[in-house]
Amino acid sequence: MNQLADVWFFNQGWKPHAFQKEAWKVISKGNSGLLNAPTGFGKTFGIWFGILDHYYNHPQFQKKKTRKKQLHALWITPLRALSKEIYKATTQVSTDLELDYKIELRTGDTSSTDRQKQRKNPPQALITTPESVHLLLASKGATDYFRQLEFIVVDEWHELLGSKRGVLIELALSRLKAINPMLKIWGISATIGNLPEAREILLGHHHRGVMVKAKLKKKIQIETILPDSLEKFPWAGHLGVRLLDKVVDIIRKYHSTLIFTNTRSQAEIWYQQIITFYPEFAGLLAIHHGSLSDEIRLWVEDALHEGKLKAVVCTSSLDLGVDFRPVDCVIQIGSPKGVARFLQRAGRSGHRPHETSYIYYLPTNSLEIIEGDSLKYAVKENIIEQRIPYIRSFDVLVQYLMTLAVGDGFDAVQLFSEVKGTHCYSSISREEFDKCMALLLYGGAALTAYDDFHRLELVDGLYKVTSRKLALRHRLSIGAIVSDIMMRVKFMSGKYLGSIEESFISKLNSGDVFWFSGRQLELIQVRANDAIVKPSEKKKGVIPSWMGGRFAISPDLGTAIRHSFSNIHKDKVSSPEIEFLRPLFAEQSNRSILPKEGELLVEYIQTKYGFHLFLYPFDGKLVHEGMAQVIAYRLGKIKPATFSIATNEYGIELLTDTEYEIDVPFLMNLLTPHNLHADISSGINVQEMARRRFRDIAGIAGLVFQGYPGKQMKSKHLQANSGLFFSVFEDYDPNNLLLREAYDEVFDFQLEEGRMQQAFERIEDHHIVLAKPLKLTPFSFPIFSESFRERYSNEDWQSRLEKLKGQLLDG
Repeated sequence: MNQLADVWFFNQGWKPHAFQKEAWKVISKGNSGLLNAPTGFGKTFGIWFGILDHYYNHPQFQKKKTRKKQLHALWITPLRALSKEIYKATTQVSTDLELDYKIELRTGDTSSTDRQKQRKNPPQALITTPESVHLLLASKGATDYFRQLEFIVVDEWHELLGSKRGVLIELALSRLKAINPMLKIWGISATIGNLPEAREILLGHHHRGVMVKAKLKKKIQIETILPDSLEKFPWAGHLGVRLLDKVVDIIRKYHSTLIFTNTRSQAEIWYQQIITFYPEFAGLLAIHHGSLSDEIRLWVEDALHEGKLKAVVCTSSLDLGVDFRPVDCVIQIGSPKGVARFLQRAGRSGHRPHETSYIYYLPTNSLEIIEGDSLKYAVKENIIEQRIPYIRSFDVLVQYLMTLAVGDGFDAVQLFSEVKGTHCYSSISREEFDKCMALLLYGGAALTAYDDFHRLELVDGLYKVTSRKLALRHRLSIGAIVSDIMMRVKFMSGKYLGSIEESFISKLNSGDVFWFSGRQLELIQVRANDAIVKPSEKKKGVIPSWMGGRFAISPDLGTAIRHSFSNIHKDKVSSPEIEFLRPLFAEQSNRSILPKEGELLVEYIQTKYGFHLFLYPFDGKLVHEGMAQVIAYRLGKIKPATFSIATNEYGIELLTDTEYEIDVPFLMNLLTPHNLHADISSGINVQEMARRRFRDIAGIAGLVFQGYPGKQMKSKHLQANSGLFFSVFEDYDPNNLLLREAYDEVFDFQLEEGRMQQAFERIEDHHIVLAKPLKLTPFSFPIFSESFRERYSNEDWQSRLEKLKGQLLDG
């Protein structure tokens, strides 16, 4: 029984779901655990009423004469916008039931005055972010502040799990459990492929917990938007905007629509296209992405909630459970790159129990049409990606040691035991921990001569930071979100529009025009960290590109795509996507070979541009980029040559003037998984990739100070400073943990060595089919167009490509 929940649900005219009742029951027994339920079914209330029930049924929290209130619950979310929604929902419960349970927000937006008040007189519940929890740990008296804490809830745990922000959570939990061993920890997660592992990572080793899983199935209606005619020789991005009229028809059909794009650049393009060709949507269409100002994003979210907008073009900034009124339908522009992401976005429509989610998938080229079939298959078969956790992130550990030293200080022996109890650092040795300590005590093996790196002092048996300047700089640097240096975009009046990467602005001159926040803006000048702009009427402008926009196709979606291709030889397939693509497959079969399941197609084609080697592993663009460089290296060892490389989600092209004697035994030798690590190290400039990766690691570890608010260091200076440390460690401390981490992250995350190894091993088991067509084929043309675009970047490459396509069709 949960009396508060019963009363509140009755007053709302609702009945609680079985999973909510189960959660309240296990929470009342003092359990920790992980709650998994579909979007829109009330996961928040499933935990919240368990917390309230605990508070009002334990006498120690009801003593009126208690001198000082103590923090009872900490609710951690990955997004400030989500924090605000949780705050609204939970505060409404306290208001409705006239409870004296006080809830407050603490995020990057919270004023310093309010933060001070929260420190001196804490509320019963604090809703916050991972970074703010670490800021609290970096303050004096943090141990006492958290001593009576009973609950920690980590919302959207699946979003945090596969990032270094997840490591911040693991470390914070390890300390808070040490302060209060009776602490109850709950995670809230959408469905992922490794839920049991997600629970174990959240709760820590030897910390038993329950899994509360909703037995509810969300109904999803998926429809692929097909063009009126099929392009037999497609190229990337070519089809998307051509389907604008069909997108507008869908927008008109529904009361409200979210149009999801994978990148902020793509969002700006689609907003611009809709407004340009359908000006009647002015005032009814908005844009929402992570680089826009809070003011603009909040206005969009409020306007959606109030039903003032017909459609919003957005990115993953609206992926998570930001609680506006549910939209009627969702449109996904281009491949979502992952099944979980597609489902998350689909769930934004019909965001209520038992309502159907409607999602339209819009392919951006002909071959991408097949992903409509792949997504339906993956959803039907319940294929969901795993989230791979970070391990041995020494940069985050070094930052964390500083955080505790700036706060109350720490005992090294005790802290080593706490840290080793986390998933991320379960394999850390005492020697490695001592190396992290040495980096902060005296700069480690390479930086001993520099006083700036003598940061920790032993005071009364605890390691502490006594320098106020070092403490301030550290508090300003807490966190694990890294990106290019951002510049603020402002009008002359001072109105702030959002932020844009310095690397983009640095390429523009005064007078240049670019699209941002759905507006055409002219750059007037760059002043310190601000790009000063004014509205422009000029017809041509560039779309900003953001470094964070590259998604890798997930292994699971790759599996689903290969499954779809295995159906193309079957006479009867109840798939509108495959039926629509039959003429393209017939053309491919006519000109080359149409691969069957268990076959790898390789095409070797000579054109006036040289000799093209095409392979089609269907493993995603990022994996293909690494594979292509390995193959080029191996070919170069056989016969020296210069290669031009192009890739897309489906295949690889290597173009050279040098002819090779290509046959199946030659290819089997070329595509072997043996010696892959050595060939990656030799064939790819891993050192330069590690040098760039090290910039982020150096920033997180505090080796490089990123600057004060409003006075951020320029990215070229950051790169130069971190590059100096990288070179020093390479020359004088080659076993430095941060240096090793940079190389490990390059292999694991940028080159995805594990997935490359799996791809080469799968190819070894495949039957290689070799074709030598006279001309480019429907499969090869999209990849060729990628390199063609690069070659003619300053010319009218589109008309050249159309002309070449015409020649192929005539042939």
